Amino acid sequence: MKTKRSIEIFSAGCPACTETVELVHRLACPSCEVTVADMHQSDVASRAKALGIRSLPAIVIDGQVADCCAGTGIDAGSLRSSGVGQPLP
Repeated sequence: MKTKRSIEIFSAGCPACTETVELVHRLACPSCEVTVADMHQSDVASRAKALGIRSLPAIVIDGQVADCCAGTGIDAGSLRSSGVGQPLP
């Protein structure tokens, strides 16, 4: 049984990315395991491409690109509806 929700933030270190990292850390709960993936690393960039990520910042929750990253931008409501900040059942 899974004990943590995996949240990956794909970032290039720009101000928008930094703001997103801060937002996710504010929203995260003890059931959230947050990691920041540096797009300057070739293996991270390859993984992002395989996931279909086309713009940054991008968030992947439990292996799936979050709905908020599908063109409309990242916002707290979309992150919460994807499970960020909510304990696992």
